[in-house]
Amino acid sequence: MPTEYQHLLIETTSEGVRIITLNRPEKLNAVNAVLENELPHAVHEASADGDVRCVLLTGAGRGFCAGLELNPANIGRVRESNTRGEKLDDMGWVGRWALALAGCEVPVVAALNGPAAGAGLALALAADIRVMSAAAVITCGYARMGLSPDAGLSYFLPRLVGLGRATEMILTARDIGSEEAVACGLAAARYPAADFGVSALAYATRLAQGPTCALALSKRLLLQSFDRDLKSQLRDEYAFIRQCFTTKDVPNAMLAFREKRKPVFEGK
Repeated sequence: MPTEYQHLLIETTSEGVRIITLNRPEKLNAVNAVLENELPHAVHEASADGDVRCVLLTGAGRGFCAGLELNPANIGRVRESNTRGEKLDDMGWVGRWALALAGCEVPVVAALNGPAAGAGLALALAADIRVMSAAAVITCGYARMGLSPDAGLSYFLPRLVGLGRATEMILTARDIGSEEAVACGLAAARYPAADFGVSALAYATRLAQGPTCALALSKRLLLQSFDRDLKSQLRDEYAFIRQCFTTKDVPNAMLAFREKRKPVFEGK
């Protein structure tokens, strides 16, 4: 059974979708000291659970995630390093958030039900796929507070939209609506706000029905592709596809192809 969390709601559907809901709706799911530690733990837990085949990450209430809650206590924690661990920590919770999502062994879909700003937007960018409510608005936000990006935003955003557009979005910190987000490649789809949760879950369920091992290996290839030379990438592609041929999903898919029917993947 999943761990009980203070600021997360955890649910797993019969199709293998682990729904992780940020649950501080009164604060637009802004991050405090508890949530910053709970989220990566929940993602790692989902990744290690053999019954989980996709993660759907969303927010409770009317927001996805407003980033760090900007109060004196949180700001003080960022400015001051009191313990040895804090002094030697070169990544912070924001780095661990990004690594948890990028390293998750099943697809991660961020369902942006409402505003996402700062580290909240970065969290969504670290997911594999983003879907948005038509009413949702996102912003890099940092420059509004005199800050530079964190949580992987400067890594993921230019890879998704290109350096020039990412620079403009970061430096202006302007609001970006769902229609523009889809048009520029930040989001894969936008759904009406009225039934957004149902649509987002249906999207995640389709991924959960896929060849889980092949999708995990595909994630690894994509994440490293910008930093590898061609020969190294080709070798990894060859090694990974050979791994795929050892799974049950490949012969099942080939049989389904011959029988002209949709394959049923076991994810094994």
